[in-house]
Amino acid sequence: MNLNIAITGLNATDNPAPGIPVARCLREANWKGKIIGLAYDAFDTGIYDKEILDEVYLIPYPNEGEIAILDRLKQISHKTKIDIFIPTLDSELFNANRIANELKNFGIHTFLPSEEQIKMRSKSLLSEFCMKHNIPVPKTQIVNDIRQLQNAVAQLKLPIVVKGVFYEAYVCHSLEEAIIYFGKINIKWGLPIIVQEFLNGEEYDVACVGDGFGNLVGKVPMRKLRLTDKGKAWAGITIYDKVLDQISEHIISALKWRGPCELEFLKEQKSGKYVLIEINPRFPSWIYLSAGVNVNLPFANVKLAVGEKIKKMSSAKAGFTFVRHAIDLVCPMNYIESLTIKGELIFKK
Repeated sequence: MNLNIAITGLNATDNPAPGIPVARCLREANWKGKIIGLAYDAFDTGIYDKEILDEVYLIPYPNEGEIAILDRLKQISHKTKIDIFIPTLDSELFNANRIANELKNFGIHTFLPSEEQIKMRSKSLLSEFCMKHNIPVPKTQIVNDIRQLQNAVAQLKLPIVVKGVFYEAYVCHSLEEAIIYFGKINIKWGLPIIVQEFLNGEEYDVACVGDGFGNLVGKVPMRKLRLTDKGKAWAGITIYDKVLDQISEHIISALKWRGPCELEFLKEQKSGKYVLIEINPRFPSWIYLSAGVNVNLPFANVKLAVGEKIKKMSSAKAGFTFVRHAIDLVCPMNYIESLTIKGELIFKK
């Protein structure tokens, strides 16, 4: 295959986006073409890694709407052909869906979950979906004001988990603490706020790609070994667990999921049961582990985007770990100047 692939989500901080790990997976796959970085800011840290990216272009933020991103992608395509567009952030997916047909007419392919699927797995509707399909889930309440938050705390009992509709989650041990985080999340991500019962247990994630017809094309399950203060996986190990595999297959089948996702579970200490915490509608930031265990999920997604039929991938080998670390990228000032002034950066290979 000779394809140019454009990827978003390139900021690699202590709360890293998935874009650079997705690009690393694709670098290790058997294809020819460019990897094009799409960035929101000239200081998105991953955009200066010229060993991974060939070109970088600034794009409008998601809140500017789907027409703005469509026009920018067309503009970039006149300079360098884009065959595949992979948005890797939750906030980008509704815009990407709304322009998918126009992008395809322009020669740019995507393979993403539908708007309906994204809504079904949203934090505000996940509990309802799980109860309908007999999937264990924490007791959950959706709140829109302080009075509803007070009622939720009274019913669920402390401690509780307070979550934003897009990102961020905090364990709260008092009503006062819950009110503080309610306000913090509301300012940043808006309403509603999700309140869940707190469960003790180990955290497990499963990275998946679904074919859109209810089949799970490939998956990589892992147990988190080290977390950041934001609750992000900084180290993990691949596992094999028949029960976790069956639950993952059931979820993808029930949603008829199309494209990438991450299933987040808690294995409850008291009962030993897996409880579904979240479904993220994109690749996780630890997705490079999939290439490391020869289950290259981003490349599988690329194949599906161009209409290639692929067989179900082999299971990931258990016992392989990843440990994340930070590196410094040194570059000339004219890289930043090029992005700031021209909105683009072309690396000379």
